[in-house]
Amino acid sequence: MKVPTQLRETDKTTLTWDQLRKALSELDDRDRLLLELDMTNALRPSELFGLRWKCFNEAACSMSVTETVYKGKIRPWGKTQRSLATVHLPKDLAKQLAAWRQQAPDPSPEAFIFPNQTGGFLDTDNYRKRVLHKLAKDLGLPKLTFQVIRRTIATLAQKKGTVKDVQGVLRHSRTATTTDVYMQEIPESVQATVNSIHSELRGKPSPRRAKAWTADQRAQASLKSRERMAAKKGPASAPMTVAMEDTLAAIL
Repeated sequence: MKVPTQLRETDKTTLTWDQLRKALSELDDRDRLLLELDMTNALRPSELFGLRWKCFNEAACSMSVTETVYKGKIRPWGKTQRSLATVHLPKDLAKQLAAWRQQAPDPSPEAFIFPNQTGGFLDTDNYRKRVLHKLAKDLGLPKLTFQVIRRTIATLAQKKGTVKDVQGVLRHSRTATTTDVYMQEIPESVQATVNSIHSELRGKPSPRRAKAWTADQRAQASLKSRERMAAKKGPASAPMTVAMEDTLAAIL
């Protein structure tokens, strides 16, 4: 029997901030900077390896994603309409990139920021096997790929900003892609939410307030009360005095 698509097991591997930091600490300067940039902006490898120095603006602390690499070729479009965009760089990261440019083999505008040995762009599969898989093995990580990095950042960033903020970082066209595919449940957060809900339910209720009557309601109540009293006393009963009416109105 074929399992429905929505019920099939999918990879949901995510890492912790500490695991990401340990991974960065094990790398040389170039690979650490490469992966720090990738993690900070949740870049796809096709976007990361297609970056040239002309895309980098140190003064504006920004990086423009203008093209991507795919199957050994450069293409002027991305995975989605929002893939090609200008992303923000923290000041420290911008300074590190500027310092890296000073020692880069080719700092010209058209040169790739992270070139291979011949000056071309890096191959995603090669880098994943040569660097990421080795890191995962050395550090005992469950898995380390560019997809795991993007999923991890999407998940951990839930506590750093709104869903729309995270969508902006990942540059997804649809919020559902961010929430349903990339963001994973954080058990501790779910537990904290449940505890918060329960605390609200166990709180003391506010005291009940006396019902406020309108002038019309008081008048109608007064009239009905007089009618009931008259009915009890019968036709021979003495009429209610003005003082009695005033007293009854004051009570109601």
